[in-house]
Amino acid sequence: MTDPATPSAQPASVVRPEFIGRTKVTHREVAANGARFHIAELGDGPLVMLVHGFPQFWWTWRHQLTALADAGFRAVAMDLRGVGGSDRTPRGYDPANLALDITGVIRSLGEPDAALVGHDLGGYLAWTAAVMRPKLVRRLVVSSMPHPRRWRSAMLADVRQTTAGSHIWGFQRPWIPERQLTADDGALVGRLIREWAGPRPLEDEAIETYRRAMCIPSTAHCSVEPYRWLVRSLARPDGIQFYRRMKRPVRVPTLHLHGSLDPVMRTRSAAGSGEYVEAPYRWRLFDGLGHFPHEEDPVAFSTELVNWLQDPEPDR
Repeated sequence: MTDPATPSAQPASVVRPEFIGRTKVTHREVAANGARFHIAELGDGPLVMLVHGFPQFWWTWRHQLTALADAGFRAVAMDLRGVGGSDRTPRGYDPANLALDITGVIRSLGEPDAALVGHDLGGYLAWTAAVMRPKLVRRLVVSSMPHPRRWRSAMLADVRQTTAGSHIWGFQRPWIPERQLTADDGALVGRLIREWAGPRPLEDEAIETYRRAMCIPSTAHCSVEPYRWLVRSLARPDGIQFYRRMKRPVRVPTLHLHGSLDPVMRTRSAAGSGEYVEAPYRWRLFDGLGHFPHEEDPVAFSTELVNWLQDPEPDR
């Protein structure tokens, strides 16, 4: 495993840009759950923690960082374990441990709680964190990801969702996925993002950034390890115990966002996750958007997010 402290493992030009547009962003590292995590932050006020998905890193939230800061929040986007500027550890990529990474960062920031926002894998972990450490999650926002138990049932019982998640099954092979993700300067990353987005594609600069970030040594391996656990643990005691634990209801106000054209997580798979929420739950479907609504239409996404976070009484 490449030492994450070496310059080659954390090229500042990729994971630590000084500015988002014309706004200067603060970068630093915080220790939590036995590792060090890179965060980017803007603004002052109640904490909003943003967690990225695959195949991205904190930079996917660049639009929301500025929107949240302008709205009076302390916006923090973290790199998950093994990605971006965070430590690449040899183990610790199961969802329970990754969720404890997130809640550990919240504590390390000196905050009593946070509004937790997660996309894709980050959404899966946000669901998990809200169940495992409910006192640290003030509100929950999930994009492009069903509740873990809905995800499990859809992947096993819905042929269309099984096909849509074919990349997850492909990640189960040893070493081959890592080589595919980094071949030709991360060309597969660019292809996946273009295929998963809706008719409003991400800008070429963004796709190039994600390609470069995936090529940082050990990132590809660490990026696919969570998906290997999700599949290989389905019949193992640790997996059975995890999904049994996830029967516990989410008891914080929840906003669930989804793109109507998402080809990775079907709307049918995501809808219905509210059955696991015993608190105000709001479902919002963005027409004409794909798997990355926060980047495909950042204004609409940020407006929905900020308005809901500022609503003192989010209703069902």
